[in-house]
Amino acid sequence: MSKIYTRTGDDGTTSLVGGKRVSKTHPRLEAYGTIDELNSFIGLMLSQMDGKAENPENIRWIQQKLFNTGGCLATDTTAFELPANCRILPEDVERLEKMIDALEEGLPQQRSFILPGGTQAASYAHVARTVCRRAERIIIALEGSDTAPAELLRFINRLSDYLFVLARRINFFSGTPEKIW
Repeated sequence: MSKIYTRTGDDGTTSLVGGKRVSKTHPRLEAYGTIDELNSFIGLMLSQMDGKAENPENIRWIQQKLFNTGGCLATDTTAFELPANCRILPEDVERLEKMIDALEEGLPQQRSFILPGGTQAASYAHVARTVCRRAERIIIALEGSDTAPAELLRFINRLSDYLFVLARRINFFSGTPEKIW
């Protein structure tokens, strides 16, 4: 692509992978746009982390999987086969679960609801968690041929859990006490 602008969306439409033109207000675009927003917040969170609470490579892996998720949601699978690199697999969900388990090691047991906040990185993790939950709701609302694969939904559901535990871990490693509700 030689130029960033194509002018093809000037009429308020865009193309899905496979060529189908849809309105920029189509629920599928809302879904993958929210995934893009989530990925951006995760990038912002990562930029504020010191690498002690979590391996940055794990977070970059998540960002790659979010690009896969966006690719899946942007593909019209009635006309075009979903590329292999856009699939979320059971192994991806399992890896995320293992990452959550590793983050929880050494954290105090949660006995109450925790108010979002703490360090800047933890606060960004909380924001990313809420965007992730919104993305999940939007993806679930897709109907018919737009329905997302089950593994993709499981991955997004686990990701919000991961981001919550990561926020707790960031605060714990920084010595920032959790604010209990």
